[in-house]
Amino acid sequence: MNKNINPVKKLAGETAIYGLGTMVPRFLNYLLVPLYTIYVFTKAEYGQVTLLYSYVAILIVLLTFGMETAFFRFANKSKNSKDVFNAATTYILIVSFLFLVIVFGFVDEIAQLIQYPSNREYVLFTALIIAIDAVTALPFAYLRYQNKALKFSSIRIISVAITISFNLLFLIAIPFYFGDNYTSLPIYRSTNLVTFVFIANFIGSFSTLLMLAKEFKLFRINLDIKLFKKLLNYGIPILIISISFMITEVADKILLKYLLPNKLEADSQLGIYSACYKLAIIMMLFIQMFRYAAEPFFFAEAKKKNAKKTYSQVMTLFVAFTWFIFLLVTLNINLFKYFIGEDFWPGLEIVPIILSAKLFLGVFYNLSVWYKLTNKTLYGAIIAIIGGVITIVLNVILIPKFGFIGSAWANFVSYFAIMTISYLWGRKVYRINYEIKRILLYSILATSIYFIAFYFLVFQPIINYSLTALLLIFYALFVIYKEKQLKYD
Repeated sequence: MNKNINPVKKLAGETAIYGLGTMVPRFLNYLLVPLYTIYVFTKAEYGQVTLLYSYVAILIVLLTFGMETAFFRFANKSKNSKDVFNAATTYILIVSFLFLVIVFGFVDEIAQLIQYPSNREYVLFTALIIAIDAVTALPFAYLRYQNKALKFSSIRIISVAITISFNLLFLIAIPFYFGDNYTSLPIYRSTNLVTFVFIANFIGSFSTLLMLAKEFKLFRINLDIKLFKKLLNYGIPILIISISFMITEVADKILLKYLLPNKLEADSQLGIYSACYKLAIIMMLFIQMFRYAAEPFFFAEAKKKNAKKTYSQVMTLFVAFTWFIFLLVTLNINLFKYFIGEDFWPGLEIVPIILSAKLFLGVFYNLSVWYKLTNKTLYGAIIAIIGGVITIVLNVILIPKFGFIGSAWANFVSYFAIMTISYLWGRKVYRINYEIKRILLYSILATSIYFIAFYFLVFQPIINYSLTALLLIFYALFVIYKEKQLKYD
């Protein structure tokens, strides 16, 4: 292997490999959206699925309490990375066990609290999913630390394939085979189809636990309080950051349930919003796989002389590519909309707003290098809290007036705010000379193409598709031409 490979190219390669473990599973999961929205669930039922997964997302962050990032930080500084892995995993196991004890002890009260009192099984299965996913977080992090991207990706893909298979079994195959009589079967008699989404997910998560058996064999209980305090001191701000971002990400779904004026339509409106939100999946997939590759990469590059130049180059390429994704989806929204049921199309206008918001979030993840490398994670936590507060406040103000459109704009404003604050603050703490002119050039070009296509392309569909394809190609060629002026070799 060539040890002198350019770090930007190395990151691109690792991003592609981690993409197998993030893009492929999430894309496969995304294929469940048309299944749910076209063939299985009503808008209200899909809204229930969305709401429950919003709670799952927040609680997984709480149960891992920043240990993944803390592990990367101290594993790179420690002489024995296994000690760090063991300590972090030990305390996640303890917290996850206590979580399950509390949930199973107060299951009826929790079901009442989330307004599904007759569906305590929702609570039980989501709790099991949360606990298992939290416990497997560190073994996955250890695979990333060891650069075992292929194994990381394979386990994730297999797990999602299992989840999808059981979705198809419970929601399609069995009901089709037994016809209308399927509801008399013992497993279907006492619950509804929504529950089986979480049963399938539980089976997939449990399979992940089994596939990580080798990593767990390396595990030894480590109650080293001194080491744990170091991990916790670094991890708590990361937890605050993560939970604040998760609030920014899912608060809209939760608040829509409770703030929409028409309570009878709340689940349906949430279902529409969530389904159209999913059309930003390509942007979210790319950002997620970039994050998996970039976090260990940023720490490893920090020791090198040209680290800041590398971070700047990565930012420019990241922005250029995410704008390409924005254009790909928005210019072809009349094709992408067929991935969701027609009943959900009234929410399509949120797609460009959400795509832009996700782009801002991705830029923030790039910018976050300044507080992570300088151990100023508390500053990152403050920024994240600001984002969470903006999200909640704007949702509370806008949802009663504008419904889910208000939620989309709250998302947009929040991510733009934290991106801007992080950039300005980072310049004072760990200044990186980003190529702002080039980044603005790509941004102006992409938004101009979008508005030209949106307001001026009013021809027959086949002509519109041809013209939008040409615009997309023009953007890509322009970026390639400009980037050839830089040396990434």
